[in-house]
Amino acid sequence: MTTFLIFFCFLLSISVTATGVNVTGGNGTIQLILVNNCQESVWPGILSNGEHPTIKDGGFHLPSGEELVLRVPNHWAGRIWGRQGCYFNETTGKGSCQTGDCNGQLKCKGIGGVPPATLIEMTFGTSQSSLHFYDVSLVDGFNLPMSMKPIGGSVGCGIASCQTDLNGCCPSSLALKHDGKVVGCKSACLATKSDKYCCTGEFADPKICKPTMFALVFKSVCPHAYSYAYDDSTALMRCLATTYVITFCPA
Repeated sequence: MTTFLIFFCFLLSISVTATGVNVTGGNGTIQLILVNNCQESVWPGILSNGEHPTIKDGGFHLPSGEELVLRVPNHWAGRIWGRQGCYFNETTGKGSCQTGDCNGQLKCKGIGGVPPATLIEMTFGTSQSSLHFYDVSLVDGFNLPMSMKPIGGSVGCGIASCQTDLNGCCPSSLALKHDGKVVGCKSACLATKSDKYCCTGEFADPKICKPTMFALVFKSVCPHAYSYAYDDSTALMRCLATTYVITFCPA
């Protein structure tokens, strides 16, 4: 059964047209170029870590086939995810999303997205290190394919990605549905909320907490994404660049 799921997932890659980008960052900032390669609108959500400034009010609409350039300061840290199936009142900015919703607001403003949602996490240097760290995380589940790719940068820079639509092979026990359609796939941690699957409590140790069967399926299909809490070796990317392209539904 596991082999069948893995094979089936590989057949579900979304076929889309890539958008060419060639931009460099300004002094003291990192450029993030957000590209919507999906066949429908995406409403990106942005959550800054700690005291870092909120970027573009934490959320906005990005129509299919369009892109937007954001600038974040050096040492900024946070996460970006894609909301889907959204409707917002044009006057109040209130509404809802089928996945990744942030309390029914267009502008998340410090509110994280409701899982399951694919996350891109990033830290652009600290007081101890100038290195940039970034990853695609499926720890809390999946809603759409995403990738983060540096433009130029230092030697060894990698691409963090999950390019396959995991909703097409999500086990029924983990599926989030809307009108009968699977719109998200929960992780075992999110579905069970147990220490064993979340690597918390007595299992908060990489020597004890191991990937579940479902995490292994996620990893087989998306080898450059976090599948569970201690999945560092192949998922965490390191780089020094001034520009990164974040793509929803990468080709």
